[in-house]
This record gives sequence, C-alpha cells and structure tokens, in this order.
Amino acid sequence: MTIELIPENLRTLYEVHEWKHACAVLKSDFSAEWKDIIEVLSAFRLRKTDIKTPGGGKSPISSKLDGEFFKRGWIEKAFDTKVVVDEKPHENPTHKIDCYKNRIALEVEWNNKDPFYDRDLNNFRILFELRAISVGVIVTRCDELQDIFDGVGKGASYGPSTTHMGKLLPRIEGGGGGGCPIVVFGITGRLYLDDK
Repeated sequence: MTIELIPENLRTLYEVHEWKHACAVLKSDFSAEWKDIIEVLSAFRLRKTDIKTPGGGKSPISSKLDGEFFKRGWIEKAFDTKVVVDEKPHENPTHKIDCYKNRIALEVEWNNKDPFYDRDLNNFRILFELRAISVGVIVTRCDELQDIFDGVGKGASYGPSTTHMGKLLPRIEGGGGGGCPIVVFGITGRLYLDDK
C-alpha cells in the first residue's frame, strides 16, 4: 500500500483507503493533479451551516469541493464511449465525472442514494479499460458523522441507505472498480466546524 505517500495531516483528517497503488500512480505520474487533491482536501472543513442547509440539487458541501477543483482547472466531463465488434458499434454509455483533469476522475458522493457508488465504480472500470482514465478518486463521508448529523437535527436526512464509507468499501473490495486504481477519502468528524 502507498497510503503513506499522503501527507500525515491529511491521513489524520480523512479515513483513506486505496487499491492498486493509486497513490503511487497519482504522485509519480500525475503530480499536478495529486497536488490539487492534497490542497483541496487539506483546506476543506465540514461546516455546521452547510450540513443544516436544506437539500434540493447539489449540497453546499459537494458544491464547495467541486468548486475548488474547478478553480484549479478540473472540469465536469462526459465521455462518448462505444465498443466496436465486427465493425458494428455498440454504445457503452457512461455518466459524467464530477471533476476530471488529465486522466484523473474524481467523484464527490456526499448524500446520494448508495447505488450511486455502483454507478461510479462501473464508470471507473469502463473508462480505465478504455484507457480514458488512469485513477479514480472518491470523496465521501465516514459513518461516524451520523452522530454529528443527529446532534444538529439533520440525522433523518442522512439515512443508512445514503452514501457513506460503510456502503462503499464492500463494493470496491468486491471488485466493483475492476482493474482501476482507486483512492477513497472519507470525511471524518475531525473536519467538523461548529460555525453556528
């Protein structure tokens, strides 16, 4: 495992898991994108006011993370993919990547239904096999945050069937991402800021 390549302060703030030496690939072959990921995640804080903001569309938490990547030249990216068999094309649709830059695909899964993980991992698998991406990154929340959500009166909005680390890890460990190197950052309570 090459998780030790992640700065210690970031490993303290996030629950981190990797597969297929994703951190080594990022640091050695995609150093600019690696730097972006380290800087954005190091600066991020989980604010009480953002948790309490009503839903509808993208949450303030996802928007802030995406926005910081967009400022660094990452884009939302759709791919037009197909497989050709005996000169006959077969559409192989994928969904848009939240943040994409130079063959690195990054998804922010804050509070979606947990099947979104299946979609993300399948997307990583297909795009990696087609040589469109080299590494997949997922930023999500840790299970431990449920106590914080309950404490601020938003526990019902963050139920057990929504995206959190306990729903993601079995999917990856079961091979959901195929051969794609993947690194996962789980937002922990150490990032929480009670800003009233």
